[in-house]
Formats: sequence, structure tokens, C-alpha cells
Amino acid sequence: MKLATSLVAVKKITSSKLRSIFADNELEQAARLILDSEGVINPIVVRRTSLQSYEVVDGDFEYHAAVRAREIDPRKGEMIGVFIIESENEETLTKQVELFRKPKVFIPNNVPRSSDGIESRLINMESRSSNTESRLTNLESRFENRTIELQTELRLEIKNINDKLKEIEYRIPKPIEPLEALNTLSISELTSKLRRVGINIKIIEKIINERDNEKFKSFSNVVDRIKGLGDKTMLKIIDSFAENTF
Repeated sequence: MKLATSLVAVKKITSSKLRSIFADNELEQAARLILDSEGVINPIVVRRTSLQSYEVVDGDFEYHAAVRAREIDPRKGEMIGVFIIESENEETLTKQVELFRKPKVFIPNNVPRSSDGIESRLINMESRSSNTESRLTNLESRFENRTIELQTELRLEIKNINDKLKEIEYRIPKPIEPLEALNTLSISELTSKLRRVGINIKIIEKIINERDNEKFKSFSNVVDRIKGLGDKTMLKIIDSFAENTF
């Protein structure tokens, strides 16, 4: 069959190589050129993974540049030219990728091409290059996984701290207003606090008896109902209670 390029939506293509392995400035430059030319001069090679999806076989840099172009201008960067590997052309296209798309190594004319040493070094160079790329990919994957783990640990640590703060806050006694204290403190607590202010036991007993009959509505109500408790003494009680946490 005749070899021809096809236009495929960039969003329908995926690449096994991460975008971060390519230099951002080069991707940006390539993306601008793709938009200016409204196409890529070097169509990528893809293999169909489903009826409407593809994966890159060769041309990962061009693919990621096209992705960046689509980010800049979704309309102009929507499509990209590709060679699609189908069952009927798989053998020939695969061979072309191996022959035309792989980096070539220059061998000086004065060195015999059949030299076993040269061939061995070339094989080693290709092997080292492939291993380096694999290590970089693995390293980046490990870095991403570790970042996710650290983010998860941080969220758990923040949750634990918030839980502890809530527990501490729950344990801290809440302040009670002086009037509420007169109405609600237990007999022993109220007696102890009033005795520290200098209130005699008879006045304290009157306060307790009166509040059992009816809760005090205001400080003036306390003074009116408790004989022998004047305004100055009431102010003294209020000041003392306000300085303490109940």
C-alpha cells in the first residue's frame, strides 16, 4: 500500500515517555514552530491501540511539542500528522523506523567498517544510552512516587496535629461568667471561692439557699435578695471571679 500521513487529534495519542525528560525550552520552541507552520515537518509514527486511540512508536519529542502547541492554541494545535502502523504495513514501517529514525554514529573513512572493535564500541554506546534513558525514567518514577508518599504522610501528620489540638481544647475548662458561677457551681466549689474572697459562711449559706429557690437574674438581684451583701462586696466577688478560670 502507498505510504501516506494521516491527521490525528493530539488528545487521542499517548506516549510512554514522560514529557519532563525533554528540555522545556526546546519543547516550547518546537511548539511555536508547529503553530507557525500549522503542522510538524517530521510526522510521528504511532500504533493503533483502539478504534480511536494511538500510542507513539517513534517521535516522542514531536508528540510532546504538539501537546504543548495544543495548550497554547487548542484550535491550531488540535491535529498532528502521523504515520499509522497497521497490520498491512507494520513490517515495512517498523523496519523504516529502525533504519531512518535511530541515531546514526559517524565512522571515519580511514577506519575499516568491518572492524570488530568499532562495532563492539557502537553496540556498547547504544546499550549505555538505552540504559541511561531507562535509569532516568526509573529515577523520575521513583521521585514522583516518593513525592506522593510524602504528601500523604504530611496530610496524615496535619490531621493528627488537628485531632490533638481538638482534644486539648476539649480538656481545657471553659470560662464561666461570675453570675453563672453563683448559680451553677457546686456547694463546695462556691463555698471555697467565696471564702477566699472573704465572704463569711452565713452569707454563703444565704446565697446557696436563695439560688436553690430561684436562680439569680442579675448582680443587683443578688444584692437585693441576700441581706448583708452590699454593692462593694458584690463588686469584690465579681472582680475575684473574673480573674479566675472556672
